[in-house]
Amino acid sequence: MKIVGVKTYIMNAGDKNWLFVKIITDEGIHGWGEGSLEGQEKTVEKAIQVFGERIINEDPRRIERLWQILYRHGFWRGGIILNSALSAIDIALWDILGKTLNCPIYQLFGGPTRTKIRAYTHVKDAKHAVKMKATGFTALKAGGWPGLNYHIWNANDLRNHIVSIKNELGPRIDLMFDNHGISRPSQAIRQMHAIDDLELLWFEEPTPPDNLDALAKLREEKFKTDIATGERLFTRWGFKELIERQLADIIQPDVIHCGGLSEIRRIAAMAETYYIPLAPHNPKGPIATAASLHLCSSIPNFLILEYLQSSPWYDRVQKEPLKVNSGYFELPSKPGLGVELDEAVILSRPYKSLSYKGTFYDDGGVADV
Repeated sequence: MKIVGVKTYIMNAGDKNWLFVKIITDEGIHGWGEGSLEGQEKTVEKAIQVFGERIINEDPRRIERLWQILYRHGFWRGGIILNSALSAIDIALWDILGKTLNCPIYQLFGGPTRTKIRAYTHVKDAKHAVKMKATGFTALKAGGWPGLNYHIWNANDLRNHIVSIKNELGPRIDLMFDNHGISRPSQAIRQMHAIDDLELLWFEEPTPPDNLDALAKLREEKFKTDIATGERLFTRWGFKELIERQLADIIQPDVIHCGGLSEIRRIAAMAETYYIPLAPHNPKGPIATAASLHLCSSIPNFLILEYLQSSPWYDRVQKEPLKVNSGYFELPSKPGLGVELDEAVILSRPYKSLSYKGTFYDDGGVADV
């Protein structure tokens, strides 16, 4: 079996674009991957095309060999662009292998460790939380922006916000809070002190991801609330220090950014040795979700999966949509990823340039997002 084509598609899904890759073989078997990246879809697409030239005429079943070639032979390693391109191709290769052997990818990983995958989605405020609770989710996550005008949550406002949501949800619904890495350590410490008795499932990205010593300052406070982070880290080398220093209770690698299915399984195994569970980052398209399901079903240290279906095109682009009931995904049962995309739907929704305006302080200074 040989790779004879690597095609890319960028599909507009309303307020975002999704980047898909289709790897084609000379035996008529193809695989789907995804490398969606907000505002950088065209850049990742070009990286996929360059990588694609290197794997033409290669055997797609030699996944580890191709991963090593794409990661190491370019000399320049790492970063969100190259790793998103690598991830997309890696996922497509696993899809091909599963289809070739006529089994779901999780069977290639040793079979499922669970029968369904718990998921959570996002809420804006207490009113929205009531609406989402009614859909059957057993866990919800509140975001890090208090309003249209950007400012960091002060401790009291944050506590009031979370209490208002928890009062509507009741004790049976887990609640998380995503701080989006916008606080410096002293601010994050005040925030966590304010909510430490509220029994959140986790407090996410309390500080920016660039400097782990900032996160270490929070560890010194010995909070009861679990800290989750990792969506902006890539490969096992990017997670090495975070895991070995035990700076997070929960890690959140993203399968379409961290190096694909091949690499996220290695990251999960590293975390397992420190008893750290995974709650994969997953706010993108359906191929990212499908790949995440195969990961989550096959590792022992899975906690919960992010799921953000904010567009009707999420289901429409799938020939047979992934099934989620009462906050749990059913495991895909068909070979490979178990998801086939409708190319006619993709082509009917061409790439649309979107404006990512960012946020600013009241004095005009640039703020993190």
